[in-house]
Amino acid sequence: MSEMVLRKFVAPEVIFGRGARTLAGRYARNLGGTRVLVVTDDGVAEAGWLEPLLENLDGEGLGWAVYRDVQPNPTDVMVMRGVEVFDGEGCDLILTLGGGSPMDCAKAIGAVHANGGNVLDFVGVDKIPVPCPPVICVPTTAGSAADISQFSIIKNEKTGIKHAIVSKSIVPDVALVDPDTTLTMDGFLTASTGMDALTHAFEAYVSRAHSPLTDVHALQSVEMVHSFLLRAMGDLSSPEYRTGMMLASLHAGLAFSNASLGVVHALSHSLGGLLDLPHGECNSLLLRHGVEANYGAAPERFAVLLERFGGCAETPDVLSELLARLDTLRDQAGLPGRLRDLGLKEDLLPEIAAAAWEDPCMITNPRPLSPAGLEEILRNAY
Repeated sequence: MSEMVLRKFVAPEVIFGRGARTLAGRYARNLGGTRVLVVTDDGVAEAGWLEPLLENLDGEGLGWAVYRDVQPNPTDVMVMRGVEVFDGEGCDLILTLGGGSPMDCAKAIGAVHANGGNVLDFVGVDKIPVPCPPVICVPTTAGSAADISQFSIIKNEKTGIKHAIVSKSIVPDVALVDPDTTLTMDGFLTASTGMDALTHAFEAYVSRAHSPLTDVHALQSVEMVHSFLLRAMGDLSSPEYRTGMMLASLHAGLAFSNASLGVVHALSHSLGGLLDLPHGECNSLLLRHGVEANYGAAPERFAVLLERFGGCAETPDVLSELLARLDTLRDQAGLPGRLRDLGLKEDLLPEIAAAAWEDPCMITNPRPLSPAGLEEILRNAY
């Protein structure tokens, strides 16, 4: 192995397995919490996951307040309202239950509470000087890995642009990763979040900040998505397949949280914010185009990805086989393949490209790209 440059690796304490969610109250108490702000959304509550969690907190003698005014693609306004609830209720710990949106919102609430100002003040890398109050995450989807990452994606409600906040100050203290919480996911959510995990793994593996520490997790995630995503979609009630996808998400999160991401996520943040689309759906559509654009910058790494994705690294045309496999998986998962299918108007492509060019994920993309280059990717996907 050649001499390795310095790399960091940060992660929360992770408790993985069926029933992990039942430890929420114990961990909240051990972290010194007395009154817990529970951040979630209506869908999670209606699926039946909120009430048992509150009972769990009651059993540990903890007070709590619930903030569930979180929508997909959380905005700065939602975050600031959550801060008002946290402060007004006298909370000292945050427990978030849900997918990427509640978890991103919760981490951002903690950042604002600790540092003051507006959440958009922290957009960028390492802009949060004071750590958050303790944060415990109980994910209910298998894809975002917001429960273990140092990312929080928040949309500016006025502009519609999604911004990345990246800081080790918002790495959660504890992730209680319980595959059973994903048993209430429908087929579309299973597909889109699973493709989000795959995109995390692909982009982390070819990132300019990758390392042996992140590579092992990225490749394991690719293998597990290949093995379990379609199986999980074929049997939504299978604990085995749900566990496989939850592990795939976890491995991908450990990879991208430390290696960062690339052009697919930069474009997806911009696209999803503008059209208010599910993040995983955007990633699924754009992944093959990001691979195509970046292939020349890291062909040997994409060959390894192909092999872990069920292909042969010795094939004469690695790129064509990899793109074909990605297209096949996306089609079999029932996700759209063209931007026009999402209702996007072609005249918005330059605006999306310009916003994506300023996204922090572009810093670690393996190939430098201009706004014009990003627009070309979008036109290829249109």
